[in-house]
This record gives sequence, structure tokens and C-alpha cells, in this order.
Amino acid sequence: MTNLSFRLFSVLLIYTASLFAAPVIADSIEEIIVKANYRETLLEENDGSLLLLEEKQLQDQPMKHFEELTFLVPNLNMAVSDGRPRYFQIRGIGERSGYEGTPNSSVGFIIDDIDFSGQGGVASSFDMEQVEVHRGPQGSRMGANALAGMIYMRSKEPSDSFEGLSELTLGSDGIRNIGLAFGGPFEGNTAIKYRVSLRQDETDGFRKNLYLNRDDTTGKEELTGRLKLNWQLSEITDLSFLLLNSDFDASSDTWNIDGSLNTLSDKPGLDSQDTRAYGLKINHQATNAIVQSLTSATNSDVTVSYDADWGNPDSNSPYTYDFFSETQRSRRSFNQEFRVLSEPLDKTLDDDFAWVIGAYYLKLNERNDIRDLGTYIDPFSPWPPYFKDVSATRDYASENKAIFGSFDYSLSPSMRLSFGLRWEDWEADYSDTFGESFSPSDQMFGGKVSLINQWDQSTNIYASIGRGFKSGGFNLGTGLSIESFNDTLVYEPEYLWNYEIGVNHQFSESNTGIDMVIFYSDRKDQQVMASTQVDPGDPNTFTFLTQNAASGKNYGLEMTVKSNPSDQLSMYASVGLLRTKVTEHGSNITLEGRDQAHAPRTSYAAGMKWFVTDDIYLSMGINGKSSFYYSDSHNNKSSAYTLGNIVLGYQRDQWKYEFWVRNIFDEYFSLRGFYFGNVPPDFPATLFERQGDPRHMGLIVRYEF
Repeated sequence: MTNLSFRLFSVLLIYTASLFAAPVIADSIEEIIVKANYRETLLEENDGSLLLLEEKQLQDQPMKHFEELTFLVPNLNMAVSDGRPRYFQIRGIGERSGYEGTPNSSVGFIIDDIDFSGQGGVASSFDMEQVEVHRGPQGSRMGANALAGMIYMRSKEPSDSFEGLSELTLGSDGIRNIGLAFGGPFEGNTAIKYRVSLRQDETDGFRKNLYLNRDDTTGKEELTGRLKLNWQLSEITDLSFLLLNSDFDASSDTWNIDGSLNTLSDKPGLDSQDTRAYGLKINHQATNAIVQSLTSATNSDVTVSYDADWGNPDSNSPYTYDFFSETQRSRRSFNQEFRVLSEPLDKTLDDDFAWVIGAYYLKLNERNDIRDLGTYIDPFSPWPPYFKDVSATRDYASENKAIFGSFDYSLSPSMRLSFGLRWEDWEADYSDTFGESFSPSDQMFGGKVSLINQWDQSTNIYASIGRGFKSGGFNLGTGLSIESFNDTLVYEPEYLWNYEIGVNHQFSESNTGIDMVIFYSDRKDQQVMASTQVDPGDPNTFTFLTQNAASGKNYGLEMTVKSNPSDQLSMYASVGLLRTKVTEHGSNITLEGRDQAHAPRTSYAAGMKWFVTDDIYLSMGINGKSSFYYSDSHNNKSSAYTLGNIVLGYQRDQWKYEFWVRNIFDEYFSLRGFYFGNVPPDFPATLFERQGDPRHMGLIVRYEF
């Protein structure tokens, strides 16, 4: 089925179902709270592009990981090579691969107020209360890790009475998932409430290794455990504590020569992350102000290893071509933030000014132990055999210090002016066993000013100007001489000016809300990551080089419609239109005028949930993207795709039973692409693509208590 016919078929299904839905008027629109800002605010009062996924939408997703949620968010893309994606792109801006040098992120990733930027692989969405994707720079809210935007996930808070949820999933390709969450007040002490969440996910993967005759070399085993405690110490002071452990193990055997779903490697690797984290938040109500302290720490051990030649002695014969690479990464972080918040705006009390001021500190330590092994023998060449056995240790440490402020002023009962500023100082030290050392530092400044007008009781309009920033860094393992130090090994900060006009409107008669944003972004000193292969015969020398090589423009439109026209029917539709351009590229002028990498011009999602009877319901959805360039170093593109999903469910009392299918038409699509040589003896540059998941189906049994 072609993309066009599939799209029309899916839309027809959704539209037909809505026609037959019972015409019962639904309740009034429920208030939705944005929780990622310094202050919790109503969704309609937000002054930026935001797509918010509520608890019901998250529960309706059969697979419980943020990777699956990315398909629902227009102008959000992901870069996944083997296991789970750790890097994301918003409006075409963001990292696409593991870094060589400085671990800076363009897209901030926060789970329960703990910064996991660059570590998004552990983002289980089970027992989540809300997911927010803030598109556009968050220069005043998050600083250097949020040049393109911020992803914020909030798990469920402890409840006032005992409650819980259990879930069991069985599916194709060995999918086996089980989850349990429960909590409430401690018996005899209602001032302390708790919630425990446990989730185990397993799958064999959808690829088969023909050489090893195994179908589990891309399998995953993922465990997430979370404990939340809320303690009301007094009438004016409360404490929230979080303990998190995520152990995600994935086998790494994704890539092959022919682009099929069959692999030939003899040494499959790993793509794993074991993370332990804690968070402590204290709120104290002082005189006319709230004092907050947010403390967190993370401890992550990451293993990335792979069969670099993607083959075996038989497939590479008559050449001996055998390479393997492994990186053991240990990452430790400590974060402390203090905030003082005034009383919020209150028109009824003539309180027309509100403010937030604070200070921020982040310390990051990272150690990378790498080992690259390789042998290449060409029996027809006069050159001697090539052997490689390289081990090294890389140590990195950095400190971020920031001060920030946010100010709101009521110009009139219907108009508000908001102004945010952030100054940040970044200092880093790096050394390794190769003798390379760097001590870069940057001082950066960003912020945002916006004007919000409540046009009438159901319409809000805003306009904003924001400046985001991202710290500079350095490149490693490039084989470049020290003479190139100033213009190649070290790169400077990148800045982004963002302009937005947005409107949201609520149609109370049909219980429908619409949000629309038009944006324009101007990138200055754009950090461009290009790939290079220093030695054509050694795939382990395939590396990434970041430079301030370009400036760019990003502009487009984002629109979301959510509707609950009856108690039996809910619908949503989102679309993102994006145009990006490399306006100046110092190292490759052939890319000037071209779209930026991982920036599809069109992305969309639509769906519905229809209760056919009080007990039986049907959910259908589509999502898709147009084609996009894989990299800034070559002109190869993905193919456009549209995916369809369906859930047929039955609920009775506290039980739910669901049959689900994802990618129902078994669309063959790609998420990632590399262009380099990996076929002896000539090693011609070739495009290699990483396919997305084919059709999966299964059953879910869910019990709420």
C-alpha cells in the first residue's frame, strides 16, 4: 500500500468512526497544567510552542518508552543507532550520534526535575503523569543544554489514598513486559505519602543473525524502578524525595551491508546504560515568597560496543577483515538549584508583578575507557597485514554555574509581559592517554521576552523573542596536527535567536482546543557535526568532527487540535511544517542552501479513541514524516513514511484487555543513515541505513486498584 493510499485509508477510518460515535455532549474542558516551568501554569497561558501528552494518552500507548512517543510529536526527531535513542532533534537542531569530545546537548531532557540530557535511553514512560515537549530555545529556563528545546517527563505523584496499577504485555518478537505501580499515605501518618513503580521490558528484537543462527542479537532487557516520597513537614514546608534506578541492556547487531533485516556479524556488541539517580526538592513558604531547593545526582555506566566490520570470516573471505570497538563510559553528575518565587499574579488582589530569581550549579565528571581491535589482510596486495590494538582512557570534568531571573508584569487585566534572563559560566578540563588536553571555558547569556494577550474568554495570543545558547567544545581522535588547533580542534558556542507568534482557542460547544505557532529561528556560529573516516581500511577511524562552519535559518508552523466531542469519542491531530537552510557553510559550500540534517519538512500524527459500547473501545492512529537528510557531510536522504497503529480494547470494572498492532501495514522505513566505506578491498563510500521497527502485535492485560 502506498503512503498516499494508506494515509487516505486511515483518515477515512477515523472520520467514519467519528460519524457513528454517540452524540452525547461531553463534560467541560479539563484544566491542563504545564509543569516544566518555574511556576506551574495553565496550558492556555503558556507562551511557547508546546505539545503535552497527558496520562490517558500515555497509558494508551502499548509500548512504554519515550522512543515511541516521539512519533506523536511533530518537529521532533530522534537518532537511534542500536539500542534506545539518547539524542533528539527539535526543529532540525540536535545531536545525532555519540560525541567525540564535549558532552553537550542541544535538547534538554529532564525526568522528575533531574537532568538526563544526552542520556534519554532510560526514559521509560510507564506510570508517567505527563510528558511535555517544549519546542524552541529554553535559554532562561534551562540554559546551555536546551538550545533547541526541552523534553520534560513527570512521573505520577503519591496519591491521597492507596491506589495502584499492574500491567502485563505479550507480543511478537518475544515482547514480554510487566509493570506494577502503587502507593498512597503511610498508615497512621498521612503527612507522608509514597509511590513505588517497577517495570521490566524484554524483547528478542526483529533482526536475525544468519551467521550465528540467532534471532536475539538485537534484543533488549530493561528494568526501571522508582520510589517517590512526599513529606509535609509542616504547614509551610514540604519535601519530595526521588530514588530512581534504570538498567537498560540492548544487544548491538543492527548494521549490515545489504540493508536487510538480517545481519552477518560474528561479534555482536552491547548498547547498555545502568543509571542510578536521586532527587530532593524542598518547598518553604516564607513571607510573601516561596523558597525552593532542588538537589539531584546521577550515576551512569554506559557500554557501547559493536562489530565494526559487520561481517565474519566467511562473508569477508578471501580478505581477513575483523574489527571490534568498545567504549566503557562512567558518568557522574551533581546538580544544585535554588529558587525564590514571589506570589503569583493575582488580578483580583491588584498584584500585578511576579518574579523568580535563582542560582544553578552542575558538576559533571566522565571517564571513557576505549579499546579498538582490528586486523586487515589483503592476500592480493603487496602491503603487509594491518593490525590494531588501541586502548585509551579519556577523563572529562566540567562545571556550569548560572544565575537566572523571570519576571511577569500585568499591563492590563488581559495582557501580560514576561521577561526571563540567564547568565551561565562553563568551564571544562579534558585529558587522555594520547596526550591531548583541553581546558575550554565560555560565558553565555540568553533569555526570552514575551507578550501574552487574553483576547477573550476562549482565545489567547502571544508573541515572543528568545535567545538560546550552547557551549563550545573540542574534537578528539581526528588525526589533525596541532597547527589546526585554533580553527579545527576547538569550536565556539552557538547561539539561536527565535521568534514566535502563537494562538490557542477553546471551542467550548464541541470541547475542542487548538494551538498554533509560527516560528522563525536564526542560528549563529552553527555547530555542524560532519563524519570522517581517517583510514579507509579501518572502520574504527570513522569519527565525527564538530565545527562552527555554518549559519542557518529554521522556520515553520506547528499546530495541535484535541477534541472530546462526546463521552464516547476523543480525537487529536498534530502537524509540523519545517523549512531549514544552511545559509553559510565554511567547510563545504556545496551544502549552502540545502536543508539541515534530520529536519523533515513535514511531520504529523492523528488519532482517535471511540467507545463503541460502554465496555468496548477502538483506538486508531497514524503518524509520519517526509524525507530528510541524514547528515551535514553528504546528501543522502531517508524515504518518507507513514505508520498506522490500532488498539481494540475491552474494559470491565477494574480490568482492561487490549489487542494492539503497531506499524499495521508493515512499512519499511529508516531512522538513521551513514555514508562511508566498509566493504573490502576498495571500500567504496556507500549509504547504510538503520531500519525502524516492522509490524508488531500483542495483548495487554491491565488491572487498576
